[in-house]
Amino acid sequence: MQIVLISGLSGSGKSIALNVLEDAAYYVVDNLPAVLLPQLVAHLHGAGWRRVAVAVDMRSGASIAALPQQVEALRATVRDLRFIFLEARDDALIARFSETRRRHPMAVDGYTLEEAIQRERDALASVAELGHRIDTSELHPNTLRAWVKDFIQMAPAEGMTLMFESFGFKYGIPLDADLVFDVRCLPNPHYDPRLRPLTGRDQPVIDFLQGVPEVGRMSQDIHDFVANWLPAYVRDNRSYLTVAIGCTGGQHRSVYIAEWLAERFRGQVEVIVRHRSTARRAADRAAGKVDANGDGNGQ
Repeated sequence: MQIVLISGLSGSGKSIALNVLEDAAYYVVDNLPAVLLPQLVAHLHGAGWRRVAVAVDMRSGASIAALPQQVEALRATVRDLRFIFLEARDDALIARFSETRRRHPMAVDGYTLEEAIQRERDALASVAELGHRIDTSELHPNTLRAWVKDFIQMAPAEGMTLMFESFGFKYGIPLDADLVFDVRCLPNPHYDPRLRPLTGRDQPVIDFLQGVPEVGRMSQDIHDFVANWLPAYVRDNRSYLTVAIGCTGGQHRSVYIAEWLAERFRGQVEVIVRHRSTARRAADRAAGKVDANGDGNGQ
């Protein structure tokens, strides 16, 4: 039986994630009180369901406090239990609620939207550490759909899942990062007109960066730091560790180093690679917001 738990902040994209799972033939339950999770799983297992997705969040009130204990108990009996926690920056959440004119579930008793968001963030702080965190602040809905699909299609992982995530500092540091490395000090392919429209996954950019000794030293130093401290995170019973690599725009240097690191850790632990800023640019380009040569902001 595979169980996917979804939680996170209101307005962070939980409905999008649930729709992806429902389309993938999961039995989906939304807004379940955490205390009812064991009974639901037992019932659906007895009914023959093998793929189940459940959303548990602050809409169920104080029962959310029981979720860490329920998850720990389920991990002992369910081999394939996955947890996705969605979050976003305050400004992104405020904009989404303003656009949709929805009411925040905790905006009661005179609380403003900003205060409601902070109350919910504080209440979910312990829940956020239970699973795989995704910061949706800058994500296009189609990107989130693709990332959720990738997550559920992975083979069941035992132990640590290590994610390398490239990003652009000009868009902000992702909330889901556990470790952040700044590679903006390295030579920038953006200033070569031939390389500007490419990414760190394209061979001409790879050749350029491989020819810079500082890039090799920086990449190796990050690798050694992660490798040396990974056992400590494993001993801390962490299921997921996100290592974020940032350059100015998240297009060249950070993408290249994230891919380089992922290749070297594959085979040791389960590895995921995501490129936040290139996904954003691809979505913007599809919408006609960015031309094929880039936006000229020093990637």
